[in-house]
Amino acid sequence: MSLFGDGLDAAVQKAFTRPAPKNAGPQMRYLVKQLGGTKAVAQMLRVSQRTVERYVKDQIKKPRPDLAARLEREVKKRWQPQIRAKAKAKAATTGGIVIDTRARMGYTAPIGSTDQDRIRHLTVALPPHYAARLFDAQQAGADDRELKEIAAEALKEVYFQDGGRRAGSLEEVRFTDIEHLEFDL
Repeated sequence: MSLFGDGLDAAVQKAFTRPAPKNAGPQMRYLVKQLGGTKAVAQMLRVSQRTVERYVKDQIKKPRPDLAARLEREVKKRWQPQIRAKAKAKAATTGGIVIDTRARMGYTAPIGSTDQDRIRHLTVALPPHYAARLFDAQQAGADDRELKEIAAEALKEVYFQDGGRRAGSLEEVRFTDIEHLEFDL
């Protein structure tokens, strides 16, 4: 589970115009239609092809908890790709992204300043170029560490330095012990 990756996905999912299927039968039928057959779905979900066929025909209605989680994750990953792309493009070009976090933050600064790490709760609107960097890195398969570095750099510029109006000698922002993290478009 990726804290930053899942947070970005959840933000994009808020833009969906229709809810994704909730029951196993419709979810399985959707995946079969998307992937072009029961065999591909069976391999992806790590179940037998016959099991997939039973879900499609509504002969089985309630999946095991681990299968239900995989099924929901795969459906949401593929649900409304055009709307997902539009939401990402809007955030990356005009809208930006809002980060709401409660985490331990500190910074490296010249001697004599109060750079002690402390828990802060921030809700900050990040400019579109940071949204683009976050989505591009996620698309390229970046892990949580890389996404956290991009978010820390964004918080440094927007929150600590206020777009260059203060704290110009700030070198690095530490973003650790994340208690809460949520993104919004």
